[in-house]
Amino acid sequence: MSLFRFPLLAALLAAAAGVLAAQSADILPEESLRGWTRIPIPPVDGLKPELQWRVDSAHRELLCSGRGQHEWLRYDKLLGDFVLDVDWRFTPKGNVKYNSGIGVRLSQYGELWAQAQTGLSGGYLFGDNLVDGAIQRFNLSKQMKENRVKPAGEWNHYQVRAEGDRITLSVNAAVVSEVSGYALRRGYLGLEAEGHEITFRNLRLQIIAP
Repeated sequence: MSLFRFPLLAALLAAAAGVLAAQSADILPEESLRGWTRIPIPPVDGLKPELQWRVDSAHRELLCSGRGQHEWLRYDKLLGDFVLDVDWRFTPKGNVKYNSGIGVRLSQYGELWAQAQTGLSGGYLFGDNLVDGAIQRFNLSKQMKENRVKPAGEWNHYQVRAEGDRITLSVNAAVVSEVSGYALRRGYLGLEAEGHEITFRNLRLQIIAP
């Protein structure tokens, strides 16, 4: 029996499939961090023994103490096009230069990467891209449309969309940074540890294309 004989049923099924495809999934790690891997920055440094990541299951939060090496906590699923939503905040520590980031389109060990910078000076995209066979750094801090990042202790919401060769960063509901021509079309997500205590929550991933 062909669904084309029942156009209303076919339309309802198509709409239901579209809703399911558009749903986002909660990717907050388990307490064991299963499905996530620590990757040193730079990748040749090797991992140090101290674990600076901890999941607070009661509050549904992931805490990085900042008392460890510079590294990614990499989500181990290889992704194509996607939208990532995440909240983050720094723990207030006085007059310090807070620094961390959310990595997208990372190569397996972080040789290539794009990063949504998390810092009080604003959110923007930068990273290492592959251009004409060579690794080339890009930094869009000067092209940032506005600084919408809130002070340490307050929650910020980032949305990162990676689609085709374009990556777009929205900070607290407004687009602030976009890059096109990014070579790596499939890669990994990562949360960065860079010496500052930072908490992440509401990590939600929507797959656009595998």
